[in-house]
Amino acid sequence: MDVFILDANFFIQAHRINYPLDVATGFWKKVKDLSESGKIISIDKVKNEIFENEDALTDWIKTNLPASFFVSTNTADVLTNYTNVARWANSKNTHYLPQAISEFLDADNADAWLVAYALSDATHNYIITQEISEPNKKSKIKIPDVCNHFGIRYANTIELFRKLGETF
Repeated sequence: MDVFILDANFFIQAHRINYPLDVATGFWKKVKDLSESGKIISIDKVKNEIFENEDALTDWIKTNLPASFFVSTNTADVLTNYTNVARWANSKNTHYLPQAISEFLDADNADAWLVAYALSDATHNYIITQEISEPNKKSKIKIPDVCNHFGIRYANTIELFRKLGETF
């Protein structure tokens, strides 16, 4: 079974732009249902990014998502994979600006950790992000570009629902 791992921007952009909590209740009910069935998960680093805001989204997550939704990245497998992701990012120092590499590898930034977690089972894991591949961009390392290197599948929010055959 494929597991879809959600980036912070799945939640933040939905909440702030496309699917406000008070208007798009069907979207949020679907997210809750999918989380309870284990079809979607996220990682602890994403939770930390979201909870920095202490807003209605944070309250919704605390109330509606199961405790098991945000999985730990503090495992031997993820840490080994993170080392490989960091090695790759640092090897791109002739392409990316130093600030881009530093930001990507910042321990509080979930992006590299998402990739590391997905590498633990790349044949069944999908990263769900609103980021778009920009391989020529030098100022930011985009998740899809890292996924392309490591053979990890990725999709955006609407593609997620299509892949799952879900509507709301």
